[in-house]
Amino acid sequence: MDIVALLIGIIFGFIIGFLWVQIRRIGVEKKIRQDAVRGSRNAITGEIYEKILPSMPNFPYAPKDMVFVGKGTDYIIFDGLSEGDLREIIFLEIKSGKSRLNANEKMIKKILDEKIVRFAEMRVGAPKNDE
Repeated sequence: MDIVALLIGIIFGFIIGFLWVQIRRIGVEKKIRQDAVRGSRNAITGEIYEKILPSMPNFPYAPKDMVFVGKGTDYIIFDGLSEGDLREIIFLEIKSGKSRLNANEKMIKKILDEKIVRFAEMRVGAPKNDE
């Protein structure tokens, strides 16, 4: 009789353990889905801010001075260029909520902070010098 009770206990323990693992798995999967939806929602919100913010009345830069880049930085602003008085060039990254700079954005910021920036000109289709 003791062996039967032991086997029943083992089977009962196995069933309880199996059910507990399944409940935990469902909870973890639900959290993963919620995190994915939240991350997607935040990304979409950020993209909306990138597009709308420059047209807001209290935005400090003239839309004519802004060039949308999208990769590495959101905008390059040639502040004052549309007025014929270029005051500064700004790399603007628009963030929403608690979002932070990614690795590429941090590298760009570091290079700009260290003033390792230059202007380059490339000419294509220039006429050849016939002598």
